[in-house]
Amino acid sequence: MTPHPTPQDASQHDAERLTALEIKASFTEDLLDKLDQTIIRQQAQIDALIHEVLHLRQQLSDPQTAAQRTLRDELPPHY
Repeated sequence: MTPHPTPQDASQHDAERLTALEIKASFTEDLLDKLDQTIIRQQAQIDALIHEVLHLRQQLSDPQTAAQRTLRDELPPHY
């Protein structure tokens, strides 16, 4: 038979479980903060790319910019 845990044993077990849960919660908070920073950085990159695409579309649709282009602009970099 297994002996019944004493109140002191149960209290110590509860304290160990509480400590383990606090450690897990701390790691979870740290991970959440890192994920938040990743999302913020990625959103800034997305916003910059959207701005760049809009700028490029505007350049393509602008007849003055299109007229300034020459065949030399179309040459691949190895020429």
